[in-house]
Amino acid sequence: MVFKKGFAILASVSLTAGILAGCGSNSSKDGNQVIKIATNTPLSGNNAILGESIKLGAQLALEDQKAAFKKLGFDLKIVPYDDQGDPKKGVANAEQLAADNKILGVVGHLNSGVAIPSSVKYEKDHIVMVSPSNTANEVTDRGLGVVNRICARDDFQGPAGANFAVNTLKAKNIFIIQDKTPYGTGLANEFKAAAQKLGAKILGEEGISIGDKDFNGVLNNAIAKKPDLVFFGGLYAEGGILLKQAREKGLNIPFMGGDGMDSSGLVDIAGDAVKNFYYTSVAGDTLKTDKGKAFADAYKSKFNKNIESFSSYGYDSAGVLLEGLKNAINDNKGKTPTREQVEKAVRAIQDYDGVVTKVGFDDKGDNKYAKVFIYTFKEAKYPGTQEGEVTKP
Repeated sequence: MVFKKGFAILASVSLTAGILAGCGSNSSKDGNQVIKIATNTPLSGNNAILGESIKLGAQLALEDQKAAFKKLGFDLKIVPYDDQGDPKKGVANAEQLAADNKILGVVGHLNSGVAIPSSVKYEKDHIVMVSPSNTANEVTDRGLGVVNRICARDDFQGPAGANFAVNTLKAKNIFIIQDKTPYGTGLANEFKAAAQKLGAKILGEEGISIGDKDFNGVLNNAIAKKPDLVFFGGLYAEGGILLKQAREKGLNIPFMGGDGMDSSGLVDIAGDAVKNFYYTSVAGDTLKTDKGKAFADAYKSKFNKNIESFSSYGYDSAGVLLEGLKNAINDNKGKTPTREQVEKAVRAIQDYDGVVTKVGFDDKGDNKYAKVFIYTFKEAKYPGTQEGEVTKP
């Protein structure tokens, strides 16, 4: 998830916005009460493409609903924070935004490994979080009242990928590589267990580290085992290099990964090496519906960028949060609700129709309507071609 020129400046601007967030009056110039929604995603570093897409999706959602909230007597403002894909930075941001009593909710994070420690702070201060992309089981299994996600979990995504690998791609001998993060390890473990249950043999497993660029040793170990499929649990920055180096070594068998590979950055890095790569994603194809196409057009018009996998999920996460906020305002007789009231109102949402997904939270904050999608690259062009859609039994 590739560093882009300009993100360092954006990170500085975001930090300044966070520092200033706690200052000033609770009212805007026209007398309306100010309500802020924060985003906490990587806007710099290797994960920046997807982190920015979530922020922009959320920003568009707030802009679309500004007029409706103004009629209720409130001015909506977005406050972007850059967590850099770093758990320590995510927690620092969480502490900072908690100090601003005008912030009533957070859209984020991108990375499960950042969301898990940051949400401990959110729980303490009753700041509700709606995640577009956190898949690690632990995110919601801790039973925190503020934590919600609109995407599928690893214990759904991993088995869906394994089923496709074994039954559709006919993989019998699989080698696994993972990046040792809560996301990468969790997804790889779920894939591994499901593949073994389906009769596949796991020939070996290797770990890499975030930021690694030389995978010759790992790939040589994989080649020596003669697998018919390699599964990678990790993100596109490392995954793109891994794919490219694998193809250069003549390892042209199918590779497979998860939603962390669902980015235009993968194609930018790997080029033609993405062919014969399959990936599961918790993000559906936004362009399959008229509503999704309209969103993509509005996004391109506003930001002069094409959508990424989680652009629409950032929009829908913000939409869910704002729906809960409106309900909390109504329940509070039109007055600014407390964070606790917003927390409860968001968790109570059951049938929200977003741009790409329907949302209804269970008692842990998981979306009972979440799906997993299977994609492949037939050419070096993003997004991949959707091969299937899996609904949880």
